Amino acid sequence: MENRLAHSYSTKESLISTHKVLRNTYMLLAITLTFSAVVAFTSMAMNAPMMPWWGLLVGFYGLLFLTNATANSSAGILSVFALTGFLGYTLGPILNRYIGAGLGDIVALAFGATALVFFACSAYVLTTKKDMSFISGMMIALFVVLLVGIVANIFLAIPALSLALSSLFIIFSSGAILLATSNIIHGGETNYIRATVDLYVSIYNLFVSFLQIFGVLGNDD
Repeated sequence: MENRLAHSYSTKESLISTHKVLRNTYMLLAITLTFSAVVAFTSMAMNAPMMPWWGLLVGFYGLLFLTNATANSSAGILSVFALTGFLGYTLGPILNRYIGAGLGDIVALAFGATALVFFACSAYVLTTKKDMSFISGMMIALFVVLLVGIVANIFLAIPALSLALSSLFIIFSSGAILLATSNIIHGGETNYIRATVDLYVSIYNLFVSFLQIFGVLGNDD
C-alpha cells in the first residue's frame, strides 16, 4: 500500500514538473519570438547590412554555447534574449531584400507556412503523447548531411544545392520540433531555457528555409 502511494505521489510530482516545464517553455518562446520580431523590424528600419556567413556562424554558436552554459542560472534568460535578438537582427537584411524585390507576399506566405508546421508538429505530439525518441538517430544523420552540404555550398554556391538544403532544413526542423516537444512531455528535457532555444532555432530555420524556397518559386513565375 505504501509503495503504491509513493509511486502515485512520484507520478503526480513528475506530471506537475513536466507541465511546468511545458508552460514555461511556451511562455518564454512567445516572449522571445516577439522580442526577435521587434529586433528584426529595427534592423530593417536601420537598413542593416547582410551579415557574412562566418559572422552568423560565430555569433550563433557563440551565443548558443553561452546559453547552454548558463541554462541552469538566472543568467540563462539574458543569454536566450541575446541569442534570439541576434538572430532577429540577422533577419532584418533578409526581409528587406525580399520586400525590396516586391516579394512581400512571399514573406507572409513563409510566415504562415512556418506557423502551420510548428503548430501541427507540436499538436501531434501533445495530443498523441507519442515518444519521438526513435527519430533521434535519423536527426543525427540528417544533421551530418546538412553540415556537409553547407560547407560544400560555401565553395560551390550552386542554386540547386541551396534549394535542396532548404528543403532538408524544413524536414530537419520539423523533426527537431517533434523531438523537442516529446522530450519535454516525457521528461527528457527538464530545463525550459534549453527547450525554448531548441524550438526557437527550429522555427527560425523553418522561416528562412521557406523564404528561400518560396522566393525561388516566386521568381520562376
